[in-house]
Amino acid sequence: MRWFLNTGTTFHPGGLYNMSQTIAEKILAAHAGRERVVAGELLNVPIDLALANDITAPIAIELFEGSGAASVFDRERIALVPDHFVPNKDIRSAKQVQTMRDFAKKYDIPHFFELGDMGIEHVLLPEQGLVGPGDVVIGADSHTCTYGALGAFSTGVGSTDIAAAMITGEVWFKVPETIKFTYTGTPGKWVSGKDLILFTIGDIGVDGATYKAMEFTGQAIHALPMSDRFTMSNMAIEAGAKVGIIVPDRVTLDYVAGRAQRPYTVYESDADADYVREISYDVSDIEPQVAFPHLPGNTRGISAVGEVFIDQAVIGSCTNGRIEDLRTAAEILRGHRVAKGVRLIVIPGSPQVYRNALTEGLLEVFLDAKGIVSPPTCGPCLGGFMGILGPGERAIATTNRNFVGRMGDTRSEVFLANPAVTAASAVLGRIGSPEEL
Repeated sequence: MRWFLNTGTTFHPGGLYNMSQTIAEKILAAHAGRERVVAGELLNVPIDLALANDITAPIAIELFEGSGAASVFDRERIALVPDHFVPNKDIRSAKQVQTMRDFAKKYDIPHFFELGDMGIEHVLLPEQGLVGPGDVVIGADSHTCTYGALGAFSTGVGSTDIAAAMITGEVWFKVPETIKFTYTGTPGKWVSGKDLILFTIGDIGVDGATYKAMEFTGQAIHALPMSDRFTMSNMAIEAGAKVGIIVPDRVTLDYVAGRAQRPYTVYESDADADYVREISYDVSDIEPQVAFPHLPGNTRGISAVGEVFIDQAVIGSCTNGRIEDLRTAAEILRGHRVAKGVRLIVIPGSPQVYRNALTEGLLEVFLDAKGIVSPPTCGPCLGGFMGILGPGERAIATTNRNFVGRMGDTRSEVFLANPAVTAASAVLGRIGSPEEL
């Protein structure tokens, strides 16, 4: 299999490069200047991009400044995205962003995204072409694994690692073992990538892939649009994985065409690569999923949910804040209003998503349904603001975590679902299927 790619791009097909290795191993080997690597090895790896947000960047910046470093390793390979508490919700959050702004100005870092340029980092950076296939990306945010959907080795690290990477341009990894997940069949109506990953986490558990690479493959994966692939890779961390990765195909290359700001290299796993485990699912048997409190792995099919009334519905986040997600929600909400007593909050993932939703008339649909539309922000996903839950309240959300107190009071509850189920539930006043409308 060969693709004809844009100038500056190379492709390493299986069987011709680093024999008998997975895509994750090939990427790490190439960056480390090695012919091959073996799971369990410790490597120093040059990075293509380091990113941090308004929670984690100030810590990294303090450590960086305290190191005595004269400058960052490469100002073009650092991205700073304030997205958790913005627009600034209080004095403390204003100071956090101010620290980032001053650092970006001091070292002339071009990829500092604020307000009109700002989006949820894991929606914004692929959209901006700052991540490409074959990259090694680290971010001081656990959902940095999102970019594995592009065929990158991308993972979350701590603020200390980011500080060190901003100085040296390198990070150390233990080469992870890989679990191969093969998805066959054709999904039913309203079944999306969110349902596939929730079902998977429900099957293997929230620690079922701890420090493993989750490689998603099969005909059902390659039939998914990029938005659903991002969703699946985004939630690999909820199974404990180091990375959730998908070998690039034509869908991937069409997405990065015209976006990529750097040449990129496409890798694929060898047919005889060594996997620690292989798991297969027929997606034809998977219905829309709902994760009950207080773990993403506490999943049930929509038909087994029962009668669960809600107070709030949230559509957005780095998991499901892309234009395709908003289109799905609007399809459900058009001509309906949210149930009395239910608050609907819609959060586009980036300025471009917001603009697209505006020009396509989606925002009018949300407003007609008596929802509100927020500027791009993480907002309520982590209990930041823009939708905090009070004691005893329940929310259904397209977000990625439903831990105790994740969206507010420790006595509140969060249920995770796809955009279609979340929108339908807002209208029904209880968790339910779009088919009920």
